[in-house]
Amino acid sequence: MNKIALNFARIFVGVLFIFSGLIKANDPLGFGYKLQEYFEVFHMPFLSGFATGIAIFLCVLEIVLGGLLLLGLWSRKVTTGLLAIIIFFTFLTFVSAVFKVVTSCGCFGDAIPLTPWQSFMKDIVLLVLIVYLFIYRDKITPLVHSVKAQRAWVIFLLLGSLAFSLVTYSRQPFVDFLPYKIGANLPELMKIPEGAVLDEYLIMYNLENKKTGEKKQLSDKEYLATEIWKDENWEIVGDPDKKLVKKGFEPKIKDLFISDASGTDYTKELIENPYYNLVIVAYNLDGTNEKALSELNTIAFKAAQEYNMRTVLLTSNAAQDADALNKRMKLFAEVFYADAVPLKSMVRANPGLLLLKNGTVINKWHYNQAPTFEELAKQYFDK
Repeated sequence: MNKIALNFARIFVGVLFIFSGLIKANDPLGFGYKLQEYFEVFHMPFLSGFATGIAIFLCVLEIVLGGLLLLGLWSRKVTTGLLAIIIFFTFLTFVSAVFKVVTSCGCFGDAIPLTPWQSFMKDIVLLVLIVYLFIYRDKITPLVHSVKAQRAWVIFLLLGSLAFSLVTYSRQPFVDFLPYKIGANLPELMKIPEGAVLDEYLIMYNLENKKTGEKKQLSDKEYLATEIWKDENWEIVGDPDKKLVKKGFEPKIKDLFISDASGTDYTKELIENPYYNLVIVAYNLDGTNEKALSELNTIAFKAAQEYNMRTVLLTSNAAQDADALNKRMKLFAEVFYADAVPLKSMVRANPGLLLLKNGTVINKWHYNQAPTFEELAKQYFDK
C-alpha cells in the first residue's frame, strides 16, 4: 500500500509540475507580467526588470524537477527543491487570497485561470503530497540506473525546457489562450448579452459614534433597515465603499478603451473597421525595439500607398512620449492610446503587429516574425 501511495504522489506531483511549467513556458512574457504584480505588492520594484528572466528560470526549474521526480532521480535533492518551491508558492497564494492583492496567481498561465483561494487550496494539496514524498524520499527508486543515461536525461530536460521557453519568448506562444488570439472577433468578445446577470454590489458606509468613538461598517440595506440614520450620535465617515456580493457575467474583453490624445473614444471605430487594417502594438515606447518599429512603420507606409489601408499604433505611454518618438522616427501610423494591460494581451511583443478585418484578428506577429509588406500583400491584400 505504501508503494502504491508513494508512486501515486510521485506521478501526480511530477506530472503537475511539468504541466504547470510547460503552460507558463508557453508564455514566459505573460508569466513575467504576473511576477511584476507580485514584486509591486511586496515592494520589490527593482526586480521588475528581471521578471521575464526569473519567469523563464522558474518554468525550467518546475519542468526539470517534475521530470526528475517522475524518473526517480536524485530523490533527496529533488524533493528538497520541490518542498522549498511549494512552501514559497503556498505563502504567495495565501497572501494573495487573504489580502486580495493579486486576483490570479498565474499558476497555469492564462490556460486555466484560478482565483487566489483556488490556487491556495491547490498548493495545500501539493504541499501535503510533497511533504509525504520528502519523508519517504529514500524509498523512491530511479527508473534509469546508468549514470550516463541519468546525465543525458538531466541535460535533455534542462536544454529542452530552456529552448522551449526562449522560442516562445522570442516568437509567440505556441498555443494562444488570450482573448486576442487569431480568429477572435473583438466586438463579440466585448458584448454583454441581453439579459445577462450583472455584478451585484452593496454600498458600505463607515460609521462612527460621536460620543463613544465606536466604529462600525453597515451596508446601505442595513443602514436603512436599522434606522441608525435617525440616531444623531452616529455619523458617516469618509466616502462609502462598494462591496461585490455576487459576480455577474464578464465579457472576455472588458478593459479595452482606445482614445486619441484628447481622450475621445475611438474603440468602436478602430476595431470594427470592415476592411483590412494594421495595428502596431507598442505598449511601452521606452522599451520598444525601435529598429523593429521602424520596419513596421515602413509596412504601414506601403500599405497606405498601395491599398489605402489604415494603420494605427497603440501605446500606453503619454502623448508627449509618442510625440517625441514621432518626431524622431517620422511615424506614418496614427497614434492612439490604451491601457497597458489589454495591449500586453494583444500580442506578446513590444512592438507587435495585428492584422484586423471587420473586428476579427486575421493574424498577428511578434516583431521577430513580422512579414514583409510583399508577403502580406501576396497572402492577404491581393486575394
